[in-house]
Amino acid sequence: MRNNPSAEQRIALLLARWRRMGWPIWHVRHDSTEPRSHYRPGQSGNDFKPEVAPLPGEPIIPKRTNSAFIGTELESRLRTAGHGALVVVGVVTNNSVESTVRMAGNLGFSTYLVADGCFTFGRIDWDGTARSAEEVHAMSLANLDGEYCTVIAAASLLDEVS
Repeated sequence: MRNNPSAEQRIALLLARWRRMGWPIWHVRHDSTEPRSHYRPGQSGNDFKPEVAPLPGEPIIPKRTNSAFIGTELESRLRTAGHGALVVVGVVTNNSVESTVRMAGNLGFSTYLVADGCFTFGRIDWDGTARSAEEVHAMSLANLDGEYCTVIAAASLLDEVS
């Protein structure tokens, strides 16, 4: 079970605002090399969902690890374009999202993580205790907020950038 069932709708709202404002958008796609991965090219998990799909001309940055910065052009594209701030949304909160946000913060970007613009799944912790998707998500946000990023709700971010 996942949390934030409306995450894609929130991301779509953010994308619409960014597009209307003419602000840059970079889409990151996980092109896994693991044979059993849902994120491997050719698998349905590798496709962008229709409501958040890139428009023609919007760059797609393929990644092979959990961080959008490792082995990609993301950092150089951001720096070349003079961008010091980054808004992050996506899947999976406690994996790719958390790794990308940590690196963005460590690289000196002012990073905003949209709490309701990402989601995760329930997990069994190291001690064998079942943790809900909401618990896993909340702990990831707590791990990141203040040190690596500012966690913000989509509505608040949209209010701030209007």
